[in-house]
Amino acid sequence: MCPGTHGFASITNFDVSWNVEKTKYHLSADRIYYICTMKRIDNKSLLAEVFGFPIGNESPKALRYRKQKLCPYNNKVPNCTKDKANNPLGVCSVWHNHTSVITCPTRFREDWIIIENAAGFAFGSKANWTSLSEIRLADKNGQSAGNIDFVLVQYNEKGQLIDFASLEVQGVYISGNLRNPFEEYIKKPSKNFKWPTGYNYPKPDYLSSSRKRLIPQMLYKGGIFQTWKKRQTVALQKSFFDTLPNLPATDKSKADIAWFLYDLEFNKEQNQNNLVLVDTVYTEFEPALLRVTTPEPGDVFAFINILQARLDEHLDKNPPDTPSLTEIISS
Repeated sequence: MCPGTHGFASITNFDVSWNVEKTKYHLSADRIYYICTMKRIDNKSLLAEVFGFPIGNESPKALRYRKQKLCPYNNKVPNCTKDKANNPLGVCSVWHNHTSVITCPTRFREDWIIIENAAGFAFGSKANWTSLSEIRLADKNGQSAGNIDFVLVQYNEKGQLIDFASLEVQGVYISGNLRNPFEEYIKKPSKNFKWPTGYNYPKPDYLSSSRKRLIPQMLYKGGIFQTWKKRQTVALQKSFFDTLPNLPATDKSKADIAWFLYDLEFNKEQNQNNLVLVDTVYTEFEPALLRVTTPEPGDVFAFINILQARLDEHLDKNPPDTPSLTEIISS
């Protein structure tokens, strides 16, 4: 339940601890206001950000970005190129469970804080460093292990490379059809846009996001970096991380991987979401990999009951070729 049953007039610019769905967050008054006012239309509005701005933002800048299909988050070109370059799917985030869930990895590039935080973990605060994007990684046989989203490189005064580390950015896959509501909205953008729930309604697919992207990355690219004894970092949203098994944490000094957990915080004055770091989890490589690749087993007896039911069904249709008692006696 939202705090402030008598309205938000008494809430000023201070931090508030609020228990939401059994998870304790430390949120600003702006953030609480945003969640409480938006949750009433959560299942109908769907689109949280389009071409970089909340759909409730109808400022000249937001209108221009929608009209020109621009990306404000440091895409490789000025325009949005998600899905199709000539007809981009300009949805940065969607509403789900009262949270603006980031669906586009480029959304994490706001102000490049993901690079700065990752470099701080890898090299410390006084190092000279830069980042290189989409670097191909190969195994011993020259077979591609995929591209690293960003390789952070430390260099000395002569420009010679001293060290390097990886940064992988984890967006969330969407199940259902997101193109249809986006196309409908873009025909006539409105802050009152709603999309009915029902068949093929878009929602975050955290399970596929971890099984099809996160875990393979840890196995292949992460395994190579671990063999090289190079530090790794991952940028993802806290709501995604919360769906993973509890990873065994360690001290920063012992960590092989730093998991930087971000969220989108709404600023009422700007009428804009800002990417903020809400937590950092440090893990060693092998315990974390073992944890995410080892499923938590269900009840074996439930599985046995399923097998027995299927066996009964199979035998009813295909009785065993065994003589009956009558046949044995009469023979």
